[in-house]
Amino acid sequence: MITKNTGGRCTATLLILFCSFAAGCVTRKYVQAQVDQIQRNYALKLERTRADLWKNTAARVQTELFADAYKQASTFTLPVVASARFFDRSVASKLATFVVLNSDGWIVTAGHVFEYATLFKQDGPEVAQHSQQVSLINANPLLNAHQKRVAIDAIRINPHWVTNFSLWWGADGTTAVNVLILPEADLAIARLTPFDPKSIEVYPTIKNPTELANGTSLCKLGFPFYSIPVAFDEGSGAFRFPMALLPIPRFPIEGIYTRTINAGESRDGRYAIQFLETSSPGLPGQSGGPIFDTAGRVWGIQVRTQSVPLEFSVPDQYLNLGIGVHPALIVQFLKNQGVRFQLSE
Repeated sequence: MITKNTGGRCTATLLILFCSFAAGCVTRKYVQAQVDQIQRNYALKLERTRADLWKNTAARVQTELFADAYKQASTFTLPVVASARFFDRSVASKLATFVVLNSDGWIVTAGHVFEYATLFKQDGPEVAQHSQQVSLINANPLLNAHQKRVAIDAIRINPHWVTNFSLWWGADGTTAVNVLILPEADLAIARLTPFDPKSIEVYPTIKNPTELANGTSLCKLGFPFYSIPVAFDEGSGAFRFPMALLPIPRFPIEGIYTRTINAGESRDGRYAIQFLETSSPGLPGQSGGPIFDTAGRVWGIQVRTQSVPLEFSVPDQYLNLGIGVHPALIVQFLKNQGVRFQLSE
């Protein structure tokens, strides 16, 4: 009986201990599971918070930096209005952009900004020859009025001869001298006179051409989507447009630096012709304007847009890419001409 009773008590005791141990194990496992779940939820929430914070910060920084860079670039980015009067008395004008480089008034722009000036020089001898022929006919006493008109009408003419031209450099009374054009790169520099150094708050810094990274976000700035109706005053020989159209609004467009395009050498062999390509087009009116990064450093000068066929199954699909003069070429050209500029470190 004693042995039986003792064994029963031992069995009961062991059962109680086992139940207590089992309950403890279950409790610890439950608690551990809850702790693990809390840790997983916290880690997931922390990761999401970090991602949102990075996204919002990056977007804010990107916006702020380009806003500051735009404000900085606007101080040295100005409009130029190129106007021409043709032999048939029609008038045309084009809006473009230029960058003021230094306090001496030196500027850089696209070479084709001087197109009307070049045509005026080329057409000048033919226009002068025509004028001389007309004068000889009118001075001929053997011809009556009708015969003179017939003889004059028989003279070969080109209605598109440029007889007058003008370049308005952002202000009345300013002219460009010491014009130098590198035609293979469509690059031009010149010096404005008169020029007030205090008119430019910040002069540009050109990006070091040895430190260009593909995929860098860049911005082009100029004066597209705006029309300047120009009239020619035959009496004074001057071009005029309404001053109410000023100031001309600037327009930026963003893209990324995609690649460098090598285009051979200049005719004299002095320059390696290189262009900087961007993923967005240069717009009409932005020719000669800066291509700059989020720090406001100038990476190139916009000169044209190239349409590349996409070769998809749908025909006539194109990607418009911006083409600018490479900073390596700009730096070399300016150095060879003795023009001061700032270069990034």
